[in-house]
Amino acid sequence: MAGEEEGAGEKTEAPTPRRLEKAREEGQVAVSREVAGAAGMLGALVGLALLLPFAASQLVRSALVLLEQPAQLAAVPLPAAVWRTLHWGGLCVLAVVALPMLLGPAATLLQTRGMISANLIAPKASRLSLPGGIKRLVSAANLVEFVKNVTKLAALCGVAALILGGLAWQLVPAAAWPTGRLLAALWRDSLLLLGSLAAAFAAIAVLDLLWVRHDHLRKLRMSRQDIREELKQTEGDPEVRARLKRIRAERSRSRMMAAVPKAEVVVTNPAHYAVALAYERGSTGAPKVVAKGVDHMAARIRAIAEKHGIPVVANPPLARALYTVELDREIPPEHYEAVAQIIAYVWRLSGRATGAPDAAR
Repeated sequence: MAGEEEGAGEKTEAPTPRRLEKAREEGQVAVSREVAGAAGMLGALVGLALLLPFAASQLVRSALVLLEQPAQLAAVPLPAAVWRTLHWGGLCVLAVVALPMLLGPAATLLQTRGMISANLIAPKASRLSLPGGIKRLVSAANLVEFVKNVTKLAALCGVAALILGGLAWQLVPAAAWPTGRLLAALWRDSLLLLGSLAAAFAAIAVLDLLWVRHDHLRKLRMSRQDIREELKQTEGDPEVRARLKRIRAERSRSRMMAAVPKAEVVVTNPAHYAVALAYERGSTGAPKVVAKGVDHMAARIRAIAEKHGIPVVANPPLARALYTVELDREIPPEHYEAVAQIIAYVWRLSGRATGAPDAAR
């Protein structure tokens, strides 16, 4: 017993849905910063590959107009060529910056399922404590983050070294290439390098997301005692629920026993089963099961029936079959004939008019 009580305090159980929801309300969710960084890098790559070339070409054209017609700059305050140059220059910046600024936060919101919590950014006095700050700096979490960052940097440097090493053979012949061909090759190789780095970053982000979710669930683990306390809060004390269940069962038995004196007949096994049937002559329905029981409960039903003069008829197969019918439900059609014969027999013994129940004919 002592070992069980000691083990009940160890946090070895997976968090319950209520615990996860409560942590979410407090702003504790699994969020990987690497996923947001990878999404931002992917946005920058898309901007460089798809949007920047067109915007840069338009910027160069506008700049060439200004360089070819410098005398016109003094003729008007701000010629249209200047506006176009500023316009395309701004689009060049947006091509590289806009998508990362959108995709990074979007990746974070996707991980939190749209949750924005002020608990994490709210000022706390504990964060101003010098010992607390030192403790956070040398914590295991920061050590894990340091190892992750070093590993990420080594992986990205390794990918860059492989790509650049594969492109090194082009350096010697590229010196004799025309300027246009050289610039196109440099642009293509730059995109290859950035694409490879983005793919490596995405792989790192997936691994980091898996680790963050695992660590989040580990921190929210519960002990068996925690789970019992949660059950008490959500569903009530188990002892109280068991007591209420016993009270409901006792009331159900009391109502059932009160219905036995109003029954038409009690069909028995004869020792183990007892089923009380009620039926009103002229009723359009079939006889109903108003009480049933086995062993001790069957003996009580027989005793009450004998006390109130209710006929008790032994029919083991029928008694076992009727015991499966729920209380206050009509008997199934396959038992109509057998029950009708028993009720007709009871009526003949009591001196009432002979004949089977109408609904069972």
